[in-house]
Amino acid sequence: MTGVAILGCTGSIGSTTFRVIEGLRRQDGEDAWPVAVLTAGHRVEELIGLARKWRPQLVCVADESAAVHVRAALGETRVVHGARGLRAAAIEPGVDVVVNGLVGAIGLEPTMAALHQGLPVAMANKEPLVMAGGLVLQAAHAGTGRILPVDSEPSAMWQCLNGERQQDVKRYLLTASGGAFRDRPRAELVSVTPQEALAHPTWRMGPKITVDCATLMNKGFEVIEAGWLFDVGVEQVDVVIHRESIVHSMVEFVDGSVIAHLGRTDMAIPIQYALTHPARREAVLSPLDVVRLGALHFEAPDLDEYPGLALCYDVGRVGGTLPTALNAANEVAVAAFLEGSIGFLDIHEINRAVVDGWEPGTAADVETVLDVDRRARQRARQVADSRRAAA
Repeated sequence: MTGVAILGCTGSIGSTTFRVIEGLRRQDGEDAWPVAVLTAGHRVEELIGLARKWRPQLVCVADESAAVHVRAALGETRVVHGARGLRAAAIEPGVDVVVNGLVGAIGLEPTMAALHQGLPVAMANKEPLVMAGGLVLQAAHAGTGRILPVDSEPSAMWQCLNGERQQDVKRYLLTASGGAFRDRPRAELVSVTPQEALAHPTWRMGPKITVDCATLMNKGFEVIEAGWLFDVGVEQVDVVIHRESIVHSMVEFVDGSVIAHLGRTDMAIPIQYALTHPARREAVLSPLDVVRLGALHFEAPDLDEYPGLALCYDVGRVGGTLPTALNAANEVAVAAFLEGSIGFLDIHEINRAVVDGWEPGTAADVETVLDVDRRARQRARQVADSRRAAA
């Protein structure tokens, strides 16, 4: 049996992981794939319902008040809370693999804890690699811990590289749908609403990552993530707009060959592969019908239309703590946009303002990274407040 911890169980990654586990249990038996740990933020009623169904031995919530409520509802289930609780949840006895479906920098510490414990982490939460990729990989390489990519494009790239030699790779190609505003010029986006930004043309995801897809910051962060995962410079990772979202990544080799990974727009595929790797198991969804696909289209992104992508390349080349600062600024800016207090185009202006004024240092340890994260968030809030006042 493989005990699973699901961090962020009420989000889109969590719900898909449950679907994958149900499919694997149909093949392996109802006692297989026990869910040992569930964590959630403030959606405690959902967590309570999931805990009653899956019967984990431990759950984690955001704060003490939520923990009191959950304890009363779940009786004997152990309940922890906060950052310390998340770290404990990631290394709970009985956990054999951690699915990190958290959003943002909050995923760094439980990821580090799991890796130091020698556990594999199925990683949908790209931000820890963006903000502290060197430390995360160092923790993985120090013992038996592993990073198993779950983001659809890095997972696809990982699969394309199976059995290949790194020195034979010429380029890594990440595909992007172009997001909700791919057919609208940037000049028309001044007054777009959060609801419009959340109308992704091909994927169904959480609100933060959907906005990041509209700005292409998500793809820029994946460029940095891929650099760490595959030990290459960001200049070797290219982004290609692919409207159909069928080809998830491609790898070009020095002999002119290109290997591509195709699949449906369903996170069940990379989640299941991470959980069962190196085996491939029967799918929990219907297969891709390549005959019905028709044409597939690819084009280069216009960096004037997607300045966030260009910013990510610049930041990725510099490295150090600059990606940490950019990630923090982007989290603050996207949250402000989603709550309606700034405009869509303000997201990039806030990100640029924080990065332009930042002195990049060395991401020497987790404490340094978290301090940079805190200070960059503070600066981003100041910039956001000034833009509100000027509006």
